[in-house]
Amino acid sequence: MLKLRVTGLFLALLFVPSLLVIGCHKQPQPTETSDDSSFKVYPLRGKILATDPATGQVTIAHEAIPGYMEAMTMEYKLRDSRIIGDLHPGDMVTADLMISQLPQGGVYVDHFVVIGQAKPDYKPAVQFHVPAPGDVVPDFKLTNENGKPIHLHAFRGKAVLLTFIYTRCPLPNFCPRVTRNFAVLEKSLLQNKPLYARTHLICASFDPVNDTPARLKSYGQEYIGSDDPNAFAHWDFAVSSKQGLAPLAHYFDVGITDEADGTITHTLSTTLIGPDGKVVKFYPGNDWTAQELLTDLEHLPAGH
Repeated sequence: MLKLRVTGLFLALLFVPSLLVIGCHKQPQPTETSDDSSFKVYPLRGKILATDPATGQVTIAHEAIPGYMEAMTMEYKLRDSRIIGDLHPGDMVTADLMISQLPQGGVYVDHFVVIGQAKPDYKPAVQFHVPAPGDVVPDFKLTNENGKPIHLHAFRGKAVLLTFIYTRCPLPNFCPRVTRNFAVLEKSLLQNKPLYARTHLICASFDPVNDTPARLKSYGQEYIGSDDPNAFAHWDFAVSSKQGLAPLAHYFDVGITDEADGTITHTLSTTLIGPDGKVVKFYPGNDWTAQELLTDLEHLPAGH
C-alpha cells in the first residue's frame, strides 16, 4: 500500500490497494539498509523523470533540500526496489532521502508519497490531512499511561507537542529517536519553569492492541528516567481506541499499515498545537531536533 497525502493542490489519500508504503519494518535489502539508525534523513519533493527496474534506480528532478543540497536532477537508488513498478515518469512525489552515516554507506530514497499522478492506475480511497498553521485541532480522546481518559481540548491554554509512536517499534531511528528527542526537550523545559508550566508533551501510540496503559507507563519510565508517581505530570504516553485511531491518524497525516510479522509500517508525525488549540507548526519525518522544538516553544507569543 502507498500512502498519498494532501500537498498544495493535490488530493491526499491512503491505503490504496495497488501501491506500497515501506516504513518501520525490516527490509529485504542489503545489510546496511536494515538499520535506520545509521541514516540521516532529509525530506525530498520532486518529479520522477525516469525509472530503471534493472538497477532499482529512479531519476528525480527535485527541489532544494534545506541543509543538504540545491535543487537538481539526480539518479537515486531505491531502498526497496519492489515499489519501482508503482512509480512512473511524470509522477510528482515526496520521499525520504536517506544518507548513510557509515564509512562506506550509500544514499537511498524511501517512503514515497505520490502527490500527483502522471499515470492514474489506482483508485484513491481515504483523504488525509496535513496539519497547517491555523488549523483547529479536533478534541481527540486518548487513554494515558495511568488508564485515565485525556482529550486535547483539556490542554487549552498550554502549548502541546504531540508526536506518534508505538512501543514495539524495532528501528532506533523511528519511534525511539522521536521519544529520545522528547526526553531531551523535557529536561530542557524543566530548567525553564515558566515555559514548563505553559507546555505539555504527548506521545500517542497507534497500537491499541499492544500498547496498554501499563506498557506505556513502563516505556515512558525508560525515557523519563523515573518511576515517581508524578513523573508523567508534564508528559503523557497515551493510546487511541481502535475506533478513534483512523480519524486521529488521518488528521495528523500518520500512515499506518499492519505487517505480517507483527510490526507496523508508519510515517512520522509531530505537531505543535498552540494554547488556542490551533496548529502552530507541523514536523514531518525525523529531521527535527529537541532544540528546534524548544526554540519554537520559546518563540510562541504570549497568549498564542
